[in-house]
Amino acid sequence: MVDLMSTPVEEFMRRRREFEGRPLARPDEEVVDQGLGFDLGTLVSRRRMLGLLGLGAAGLGLAACGDEKSVSSSGTSAGSAGEIPDETAGPYPGDGSNGPDVLEQSGIVRGDIRSSFGEASGTAEGVPMTLELTVSDLAKGVPFEGAAVYVWHCTRDGGYSMYSEGIEGENYLRGVQIADAAGKVKFTSIFPACYSGRWPHIHFEVYPDQASITDATKAIATSQVALPKDVCDVVYAESGYGQSVKNLAQVSLKSDNVFGDDGGAGQLAKVTGGVSGYAVSLAVGVDTRTKPGGGAPPAGGGPQRGGPDGASSYGPR
Repeated sequence: MVDLMSTPVEEFMRRRREFEGRPLARPDEEVVDQGLGFDLGTLVSRRRMLGLLGLGAAGLGLAACGDEKSVSSSGTSAGSAGEIPDETAGPYPGDGSNGPDVLEQSGIVRGDIRSSFGEASGTAEGVPMTLELTVSDLAKGVPFEGAAVYVWHCTRDGGYSMYSEGIEGENYLRGVQIADAAGKVKFTSIFPACYSGRWPHIHFEVYPDQASITDATKAIATSQVALPKDVCDVVYAESGYGQSVKNLAQVSLKSDNVFGDDGGAGQLAKVTGGVSGYAVSLAVGVDTRTKPGGGAPPAGGGPQRGGPDGASSYGPR
């Protein structure tokens, strides 16, 4: 409390000998010259005040970084996502590299891939699913706006349109979307089966732009989305997925001939929802500075038999 009887000069001199209510160790020196002990006391006092305000060094850092934009809806930024692993396109790509070419057909750019288009008219049945991929351009550190993403996967029976017996004339569960300003593409589809020898998955290729999709050699990334086991267990209890229960029990992410090298790290999707409709999402980092390695069988995989429609020289991929 200020002494009401003190003179203005005396009050001024008293305040000169204090700093933030604390006596100066060296009244005749500047505040910055009061010594280490005084400096530490001041630092502790300020940190205690920040603590009372619910702040701290970490809190201040988070506040400073709070304006940074996330590329992915799942909270994974482009930088932290890393480059998506290159994987085999398998024996049923439908991109012209192994027989049929759906990417040459008018109507392939579409969001809902459950039904065939063009001269085909079939519709794939199964548990509803949406797939959202957030593509980032790691070379520039920005969302990959304008990239064309081609997605394909098997039916609930484990077959692939355009290839498998009985559905060679169909082209459902295949489609292309163009990434928006946030690098996102979204497809409406059905949850795929687990067929013999493979973990449940979804294939995709990334092209630099829509004009490039008619040439499979222009793909800048080829990879696969791995689906979580707990979700697969629930889906495969539904009608039409009976064979998937047995097949899933015979494989794991570690034993899978595609995801096995790292257990699907970086490719395991985030999934929300229920059997009335699942939302599958994954961050896809693409580095145009590296040479794509997709399309070939994975290292050590070797030729196998037992694909979704009986056999394949490429193995069940």
